[in-house]
Amino acid sequence: MFTFDINKKDESTNARLGRMKTAHGIVDTPAFMPVATQGTVKSISPDELDDMGFQMVISNAYHLYLRPGHKTVEKLGGLHKFMSWNKSITTDSGGYQVLSLSKTRKIKNDGILFRSHLDGSEHMFTPEKCIEIQESLGVDIMMCLDECPPYPSTREYMRKSIDLTTRWARMCREARKRSDNALFGIVQGGVYKDLREQSARDLMDIGFEGYALGGLGIGEDPEQTYETTESTLNVLPDDKPRYLMGLGKPEDIVTAVSMGVDLFDCVIPTRNARNGTLFTSRGKLVIKNAQFTEDERPIDESCECYTCRTFSRAYLRHLYIAKEILVLRLLTTHNLFYYAELMKGIRSSILDGDFPNYISRVQSLGGEREN
Repeated sequence: MFTFDINKKDESTNARLGRMKTAHGIVDTPAFMPVATQGTVKSISPDELDDMGFQMVISNAYHLYLRPGHKTVEKLGGLHKFMSWNKSITTDSGGYQVLSLSKTRKIKNDGILFRSHLDGSEHMFTPEKCIEIQESLGVDIMMCLDECPPYPSTREYMRKSIDLTTRWARMCREARKRSDNALFGIVQGGVYKDLREQSARDLMDIGFEGYALGGLGIGEDPEQTYETTESTLNVLPDDKPRYLMGLGKPEDIVTAVSMGVDLFDCVIPTRNARNGTLFTSRGKLVIKNAQFTEDERPIDESCECYTCRTFSRAYLRHLYIAKEILVLRLLTTHNLFYYAELMKGIRSSILDGDFPNYISRVQSLGGEREN
C-alpha cells in the first residue's frame, strides 16, 4: 500500500521533508531517482546505487515493452527481480519516448499509433495498454499516459492537448487492476499558467496518489520553467507527492524543492559523466581538459566516493582519452554519489532550518568551473 506523509516544512520556503512508503520500502523526500531506462542505470550496479543511498530508480515502460517485453519480465518475476533491485521503482509511461523516438506516429483519441525505433514494427499505445505494461512490470509508481506537446506550441494546440491528457488519465485510472502500487497523473499545459492550472484541477477531480509536472525544461526560458512550476504547485494538493519530471541540474533541484517539489529524475549526472563533465563542491570539472594531465588530486578532495578515494585526475583523464570502459563506471560513480549527497544535504538542511543557506551555496556553483 502506498502512503505519503510530510514530516516537516521549512519555515521560510515551501520545501518539505516527506516519506513515501511503497511495497518495496521507504523513500525519503525530497528524492532523486537515477534513470534506469531499460532496467539498468548505465554502468552502475544495483548494489552500488544502494550503497550511495538511493531508495528509488525510474525505468521506462516504452523501452521495456519493446525489449525484452513486459510479459517476459512478468514471467521472470517482475522488474525488481529481473534487475536485482529490491527497493522502489517508478516507470515513466513512455508517452514522451513514443513521441520523440518514433519516426512515424499518429495521435488519436484513444492512444498513439507509432512505429518502433528499433525495427519499424507498428504498435498502439493506449491508456489501457500503458497500465497493463506497468502492472506487468510490477513497479511501485506508475505514470499515466500523456501527450507531450513540443515547445513552442500554440495556446489552441495546448488546450486540446491537455483535454486529451485528461481523457487518457481517466482511462488509465479506470484500467487499473492492482491496488498495491500508486498511479500519478501528469500535468501538462506548456508555459500557459492558466492551462497548467486547468490541467492540474482536472487531474485532481479524477484523483491520483501523486502528481507530476511534465513538458518542462524542453526549450523554454528557465524563468518560465520556474514560474510555471510554482504556479502549478500552488494548485496541487499539499498532502500528495509532487514530481518534476526530467529537470536535474543541482541549481534547478534546490530551487524546485524550495517551491515544494518532492521527486526528481534526470539523465544529467550519468550522461554528463559519460561526456567527461563532473560535479564537484567547487563547480563543474571537465576531465578531458589537458590541464589535468599531471594532476595528482582526486576529482573533488571533499568527496568520499570510491573514485575520489582511489584515483587521480591524471589517471581518469588518461582513461577517458584512451576510451577505456572503466572510466565510464568511475565517472558515473562520482556524479551519482554527488547527487546522492546533494539530496541528503537538502533533507538535512530542511531538518536543521538551514535550507535557504543551502540553496545559496548550490546555486552559486551553477555556472562555476573548477580549475
